[in-house]
This record gives sequence, C-alpha cells and structure tokens, in this order.
Amino acid sequence: MNQIEVIRRIATMLSLRPNQVETALNLFAQGNTVPFIARYRKEATQLLDEVQLRQIRERYDYEEKLARRKETVRQALAAQNALTEDLADALAAACVLQDVEDLYRPFKPTRRTKAAAAREAGLKPLAELFRKQVKNGPPPEKAAEAYLTNTVKTADAAIQGAMYILSEDLAGNSTYRRYLREELWKTARLSCTLTVADAEAGPMLTYKNFNEKIRRLLGYRMLAINRGEAQKLLKSVLQTDTDKHIAHLVGMIISGPSPYVEILKDAAKDSYQRLIFPQLEREIRSELTASAEKQAISVFADNLRSLLLQPPFAGQVIMGLDPGYRTGCKCAVIDATGKVLDHGTYHLVGSKKQQQDAAEALTAWVKKHGITLISIGNGTASYETEQFVSHLIQHGNLTCSYMITNEAGASVYSASMLAREELPDLDVTIRGAVSIARRLQDPLAEAVKIDPKAIGVGQYQHDVDQKMLSAALDDVVESVVNAVGVDLNTASAALLRHVAGLTATTAANIVAYRKKNGPFRNRQDLNAVPRLGPSTFMQCAGFLRIKDGEEPLDNTAVHPESYALAKKILQHCGIHHEERKDTAALHLLQSKLPPNATAALAEKLHAGEPTIRDILTELRKPGRDLRDTMPQPLTRQKILSLDELQIGTTVRGTVQNVVDFGAFVDFGLKTPGLVHRSKLCRKPFCHPLDVVRVGDIVDAVIVAVDSRRGRISLSMTDVANNDTGKTTCK
Repeated sequence: MNQIEVIRRIATMLSLRPNQVETALNLFAQGNTVPFIARYRKEATQLLDEVQLRQIRERYDYEEKLARRKETVRQALAAQNALTEDLADALAAACVLQDVEDLYRPFKPTRRTKAAAAREAGLKPLAELFRKQVKNGPPPEKAAEAYLTNTVKTADAAIQGAMYILSEDLAGNSTYRRYLREELWKTARLSCTLTVADAEAGPMLTYKNFNEKIRRLLGYRMLAINRGEAQKLLKSVLQTDTDKHIAHLVGMIISGPSPYVEILKDAAKDSYQRLIFPQLEREIRSELTASAEKQAISVFADNLRSLLLQPPFAGQVIMGLDPGYRTGCKCAVIDATGKVLDHGTYHLVGSKKQQQDAAEALTAWVKKHGITLISIGNGTASYETEQFVSHLIQHGNLTCSYMITNEAGASVYSASMLAREELPDLDVTIRGAVSIARRLQDPLAEAVKIDPKAIGVGQYQHDVDQKMLSAALDDVVESVVNAVGVDLNTASAALLRHVAGLTATTAANIVAYRKKNGPFRNRQDLNAVPRLGPSTFMQCAGFLRIKDGEEPLDNTAVHPESYALAKKILQHCGIHHEERKDTAALHLLQSKLPPNATAALAEKLHAGEPTIRDILTELRKPGRDLRDTMPQPLTRQKILSLDELQIGTTVRGTVQNVVDFGAFVDFGLKTPGLVHRSKLCRKPFCHPLDVVRVGDIVDAVIVAVDSRRGRISLSMTDVANNDTGKTTCK
C-alpha cells in the first residue's frame, strides 16, 4: 500500500490537509485514543475533532482492506497466468473494492456452471467462432457439426453450449457492468406487493403497491421493506427498462453482419437476465441496505449522545417506582449521592385497601426523606402508576413532582454482576427501582451500565448490522463520558471503563484501590494502581476529576502534562498558589485577560493557542459540567388524559426520540405524539436532527388524534398561528 497516496486520497475525500491525516495516523499508531488526540493534541492535528479523527481511522482501515484484497486478487491472477500488464494496471488503479471484484470476476473460481460444462465438452472454439463474427463464416448449424460427441449429440445442443460460454463471458464484462450499475442507480424503481391479505399485513400495509425510484428511497423505508420480506409479508423486485439494457449490451458486442447475430443476441439476453441483472440487483439491494443501516446507526448514535448529555437532577432526593400489576410496584428512595434510604413493594394498582396503604406509606416517605422528585418507569402499569402518583401529589398537598423514565434495560442490569456488587443487600426487583431513580439523578452514570442498544432511542436497531451498531454506540458513550469527565472518587467501574485508555480490568483495579486505600487525593496516585502504566495514565488522567483534592487543577480538564503551563498563566494573571481554590479569584481571569489576549499569551509562554485557550476555559470554571447548559427535563404534578386535549390545543413536551420521518414528543400522555418531518419547521432542512434533538423542550399543536390506533399527530409549524391555550406538563 502506497502510504503517501493513501494519505492524499483520504485528505481529499475528507477535505483535510495531508499533514493532518499523516499526524493523526501516526498518533493512532502510537496507541493514542480518539478523545485524547482531539482534546490534548490540537496543535499537532491542527484542531481535528473527534468526528474527523474517527473518519480518518475508518477510511484508513478501508484502504488497508482494499490493499489486502488487491494483493490477494493479484496473487490469484498470477497463479492462473492471467495477470496481464493491462489487468495489473487496472488493479493498481482501483480505488474501491467493487472495482477490484469486477476485475476479478471473470477469473474467479465458481461452482460448476452450464458454461463450465460446455467448455469441458470442447465447445469453447465454437463460442470463439461466434464471438469473432466472421462475415462469411459457415452457418451456425454447419459449424456446430464439427463439435458433436457422445456428450453433445445435436447441433442445437452444441450451439446452446457455446451460447452459455458467451453468456458467462459477457457477464464478466466490467465496462458493461459499470454502465448498467450507473443506469440502475439513476432509473430503477423498487416495487412491493403484499404476500398476505390486507388484514394480516399489519404495519406493512403501508407498502402495498409501493413503487419508488431507488435513488430517492429513504433508508427507513428500505429497512421496513427488508423486515416485511423477512416476515414473509412483502415481496419486492427491482424494476427497470430491460429491453433497453439488453439492446445496449447487444450493441457493444455485435460488430457487423454475420451468420451469428441472433446467437449473440440470445447470449446477451441470457447473460443479462440470468447472470448480470440478478447479481446487480443483489448488489444494489445490499448497498441500499448498507446505506439505510448506516443512516439508522447514525440517527441512533445522535439520539444516544443527546440522551447521555441530559442534565442530572443533582442534589435531589428521588423515589424510583418500578410499576407492576400482580407483583406490585417496587419502590426505592435514594439520597443526593445515590445511597438507598428506603425500599419496599406496594400495590398501587389493586384493591382500595391496598391503594390506601400504599398512599399512606409513600406519603410518609416523601415527608420523612424530603423527596423532591419521583421517577416512574415506563413499563407495564406505568400509566396506572402515574395516575396514582398524580392523585397522591394533588390530594396529599405534596410539593414534589414526577417524571416518566425510560426503564429499558433495567431488568437486565438488576440481575447483572455489577448490580449485585453495587447493591448486594437488595432483592433483584428492588435494584430495578434504584436504577430508575438513579437514571434521573445522573443519566450518564446509570446509562453506561446498560447495553446502549437496549436504550431504544433509534429506529430499526434490531434490523441493522449489530457489530457496526455496537461499535458506533460505544464510540458515542466514550465520547460523551470523556467530554463530561468522571469523578475519580465516586465513579463506578462501569463508568470508568469508558474513560480514554482504561479497560474493564484497569477500571476495576481503580475501584479496588479506592476501596482499600480511600479516596484519591491527586491524579498522581493513579500511578500506584495495578496495571495502570505511564501510557494509560497519559491517556486517562485529563478526563478524571478529583473534587477537593490536594491539587485544584485535578478538578479540571487540564492535563497533568500542562500543569506547569497552567501555573504560569495563573502567575501571569497575578493569582497566587493559595488562591487557586478561590472561585472569585479565578473569575478575575476574564477581566485580566481580554478575549484577544490568547495569541499574545501563547507567544510569551511558548505554547500553542488551542492549549492556552482550553486551559483558560477550565480555570475560569473549575469543575464545570457541560450538561449544565442543556435544558432541564420537564417534570409533572398532574396527569393528562386524552379527553382533556382537543385538536388545536398547544402542548409542551420533551423530545423522546428522533427518527428519519419526524420526532416523538412526550407531553404527558402514555403515548408520545409524533411530529412528522413536514410539520417540524418551515425552513428547509435535511434531517429532523437538524431541527430537534432528544431532550429538547418544544411546543406543538395537536393536529390529529386516532384513539383506536393510539396515535397523536403534532405540529410545530402551526404553533405561532395557534391562539388556543397551552397545556404544559407542569
């Protein structure tokens, strides 16, 4: 693989400079992680961000795969004595895997085919005669007589065999395949029909008589069609102008009048219908699916990022409720640090006596512990539990409020080894209630304990490549955890393992060291943790925080390698060592250093401007949490019913999920409302994520209610023109 050429190609593709790509690849080769490079090697990469770094790594992996495949094909061709100079040049020039496969296709060993049988019967010379199209050649039947054997007994059989050879050879014509591939992508349509009665089709009824150009086909539709076919509810075919494409192939191979024109036409038709088109149809379906999966994974990843960045309800005492019918509602109260204060099981949905006992017990808890927020899981009996809590708050004159919390994955976590280690004295059912409470207290710290795929903020996540999905979601979790930072003295092993450079083993070792030796007093103590060597320390140290430690800079994102520089900046600003814990003194930085002073300071201290800028940001707001800038989720005190809402009513809610066709908004009903993409914004946009994100607080107008199907349609574009009253979730 020509490294220089690969670097240039990647740089061109990503609109970067070659030296940026080269530097990034060198840093990766040295074992550096994406978060570390993006945060602490800005001068070296010239401000490449995490997205660009991951794109470089992904593209380089593809180039390596391409180079390995080229070499494999080159060796295979050489072994067949088929590696001509032209073929070698074409192989070297190929920039995508598909081009390599097209070049190799005519020489690729295949299972026994009709053409192979014809070659074994000695019919290849006859096929060559037809291919040469000698104007005055013998009639086909006459020419075929020379090839009759015990295997090939008639002239028609000989002609048919020769035609199979021609068909297979035509199928390997890379020029025609390239033409047809381009034509199909421009003009072909995907058509669907139901294979069952309308009443049995369910959601797939939408795709009855579906017909759309593949170049306009939206990803979520492709995934839905794939699911429909897998469930044997749909059948789809690729429609195109077959006659036109066969005529084009005929035009490529017929050079003039000869006795063999009709045979060549038949060979072209057979090659197209039996070999070329079916292969390209599978290829296109595969590419459509891959593109749809990539889009679905991207949407899932964006939604997950927004969800993980939801601001925590810090400093609150929270009661978590895991609803249930027969087994009752599991309840747990946690304090502001996540410690369990109380727990029990009550029947909120049952007899009047059971409900009365539950109301008295939970009211007593609220008053005893000073509960300010109730977190209700959104599973079975959630709506009935919400009714109970709403009634309790209204009639008990309680000042607390409540939220419906996504409990996806809570049951898996409750039975996990991690949950047993964290909550060894609690029953598995109560652990679920604790998790539901902690999901509001610190969404990020609790979400990392769950498989990201189980969180459920995407579309068709079970229909996409699970390996690619896991990799993308792991990247998101890693990115968010390191962007927020982790408290070294309180973080669980589940959270620590997502810190740059750490593994499950080193994370567990940190927790074990903490339990044995007490809280970390400074970042340098990490060097005493087993299996945490200098390179790991370099990667992780800047993302770990120590509150009230010996070194104030340990509670910032300033990396230990830059402590000396940070202290020079403080000295330059007249802030002494003992003042570094004084927030008021640090705030003076803004007045002492105007916004345009970074360049001069960088020159004076012989440091890079990006590093200086980042250090100043951290010094001005030590211990800052970027989630604090996000909108706080809406809480409620009163439940809404469908009867209270009329078409035209304006509601306020929280964006729960964003998909290709719109956004789902939770505004207080059991079922979220859908804002179709056509009702999101009056200005042009490419994707709903350009308009809203998970966690956004939005106003919308109810435009349609389908109580039978449990669907509510909302519009954000009609809010400004709506004069009716607003129903909020408060």
